[in-house]
Amino acid sequence: MQPVILDTDVASLSHKRKLAGPLATRLIGRKPLITFVTHGELTKWMEIRHWGARSRQELADWLADIPVLPGDESVAATWGRLSAAGIQRGRPRPVNDMWIAACALTYDLPLATLNVKDYEDFRLHHGLRILGAE
Repeated sequence: MQPVILDTDVASLSHKRKLAGPLATRLIGRKPLITFVTHGELTKWMEIRHWGARSRQELADWLADIPVLPGDESVAATWGRLSAAGIQRGRPRPVNDMWIAACALTYDLPLATLNVKDYEDFRLHHGLRILGAE
């Protein structure tokens, strides 16, 4: 089974079983992974929205089956290169998108996202593979 990193929106929709369309089809037969950033963002959303015990448990159960890629030294170095390159091009990128892209690039894995424009810079300049744009 080929691994693929889910960005936060795709992970959220997958967890809710609401992901549809061509991207959902492209994920069939793939092993979903998330980054430490997506894990944090899902937790933040849960806290901000004051989820009840049942919803929290459903997310915990879903996360239990999804490996989380860590933010280690290699990922941090890749993030630093992405950040510097964006600044040098006059196009700094959102921090969390850079962390997710850094994980995908460091682990040489494609990213499944519905927000292709948010990651286009990383695809064009750094070789990020975006599922659906390959």
